[in-house]
Amino acid sequence: MDFDWSVIWDALPNLVDGTLMTVKITLAGLVGGFLLGVLAGVAKTYGRAAVPDSMSSLGLRVTALPWVFIVAVLAYFIVIARYALPVQLGYWIVMLAVMALMLAPALRRGGLAALGAQLGMLAADVASIYVAVVRGTPIVVQVMFIYFALPIVADIRVEAVPAAIATLIINSGAYIAEIVRGALQSVHKGLREAGQAMGLPFHKILLHIIGPVAFRRMIPPLGNQCIISLKDSSLFIVIGVAELTRQGQEIMASNFRALEIWSAVAIVYLALTGLIALSLRLLEKRMRIL
Repeated sequence: MDFDWSVIWDALPNLVDGTLMTVKITLAGLVGGFLLGVLAGVAKTYGRAAVPDSMSSLGLRVTALPWVFIVAVLAYFIVIARYALPVQLGYWIVMLAVMALMLAPALRRGGLAALGAQLGMLAADVASIYVAVVRGTPIVVQVMFIYFALPIVADIRVEAVPAAIATLIINSGAYIAEIVRGALQSVHKGLREAGQAMGLPFHKILLHIIGPVAFRRMIPPLGNQCIISLKDSSLFIVIGVAELTRQGQEIMASNFRALEIWSAVAIVYLALTGLIALSLRLLEKRMRIL
């Protein structure tokens, strides 16, 4: 069978539409995923690092307290809320007493700073669970859950394109969180100590001292993640998103010219991934110190 270029020319409008949809989903997913990944990465890196040693020695009396509160709230809405008001009041009196007894040693040793440490530990635990769950499940399962199962579980109906974007944000965010964590941990602790010696608050140390150094080290793995997310967008064909692969499938189903159509789709993906790689290489060269 001869290669017919006119087939690609006739299919060009649909391929362009699919390419624009792919770029839209990937760009929105990566921007949201980067923000989510930075938050999760910072929480995993510094959530427990700020806990004083005197409080860490208390063990589960400190570390388990945030989860005791979460379990208590869930148990109330699932079980206790069905009972009369005296039962509810008795439940909360017992729960608050238990949490007060757990928090009392931390307050004695760390003062009100103990409350901030509790939030930091909770953020670190939530980020760790989020990364473990998302990295341990396929992206196809995630998008199927959001698109098909979420309306059943929470009565929330999500359209195909927003479901694809949300899935890419959640999925890429988990991988970017590990990239951020690795980059932050690779920065010498002396930079943080220097910022503390200058009297800077932690958010300024992170933003102006640690952040720029860590970001330079994130660029190569971030480029790899961008390319992976772009190619993962083709999996959203399972929920009917009209991205590039879906458009190629529909065109091929109408004219049965698989060679020309899939060659064109492959070339478009190669062009997009090459553009991402080139852009990040230029950025890496622009930010190189030595």
